[in-house]
Amino acid sequence: MKQIFSLLIASLSLAAAQPVVAQQTTSPYRTRFAVDGPVILGELAVSGFGLYRSMQRDGLSNTQLAALNKNDIPRFDRFSAGYFSQSAQTASDLICYPTLVIAPGLLALNPAIRSHYGQTLALYVQTVLAADALFTTSIGNIPRYRPFIYGTEGGDLRNGHIATNSFFAGHTAHTAAATFFAAKVFHDFNPDSPAQPYVWGAAAAVPAVVAYFRVEAGKHFLSDNIVGYAVGATMGVVVPQLHKMAGRRGISLVPLQGVNVNGYSYSGLLLSKQL
Repeated sequence: MKQIFSLLIASLSLAAAQPVVAQQTTSPYRTRFAVDGPVILGELAVSGFGLYRSMQRDGLSNTQLAALNKNDIPRFDRFSAGYFSQSAQTASDLICYPTLVIAPGLLALNPAIRSHYGQTLALYVQTVLAADALFTTSIGNIPRYRPFIYGTEGGDLRNGHIATNSFFAGHTAHTAAATFFAAKVFHDFNPDSPAQPYVWGAAAAVPAVVAYFRVEAGKHFLSDNIVGYAVGATMGVVVPQLHKMAGRRGISLVPLQGVNVNGYSYSGLLLSKQL
């Protein structure tokens, strides 16, 4: 798995550093401190409240643990009940946390992005915090037992409150948010790059590897990882897309205003494809 991860990072790095044909000199995004600043603060507040909620929940007693039944778990997830692996948890940490720094860092190697790197970092922070706000809100309000508490190898960890934070997979969500954000930004700045398939392939594969290790570690069920992957990937694409300006290639949201035939004014958003 380490070799796979190294290969994926290398492909993303080479793609970001290569010369770009028809390179854009202006950013495809529009950011405004008056709008994005409060959004980031709001995301921080939601994340903090969700984390607080999760910390108020008590863990299970030994009596409650003894009463657990694997048959209560949906068949789709039951195979991993009782899994526990410290080495798999370490492997997931060693991929997830560095990726949160490496993914946006690689974007600085690309000439088209480097001149707008401050804006890119602001969008990245907003993206990761969006995924984090959804994650902490979920674990704070939807208690679900982690797979490892259905076995005995977890020891005292089975009694902790974090043993009820299985839904959904935070490592997977955060990794997917980082890698899909990097791929989306690279795509928007370099729409004609032949490296697109490699960049998107790397973006999709890295969080999948993290999800694999989270299942092996007994930290999350398969469904937790599927939801985490979907949330992270969605935020990684949607947040920069919402900042796209009209007149660029791709699909963007364009303000629509006017007056209809009856004399009433209207406003809204028009989803349009830029050619």
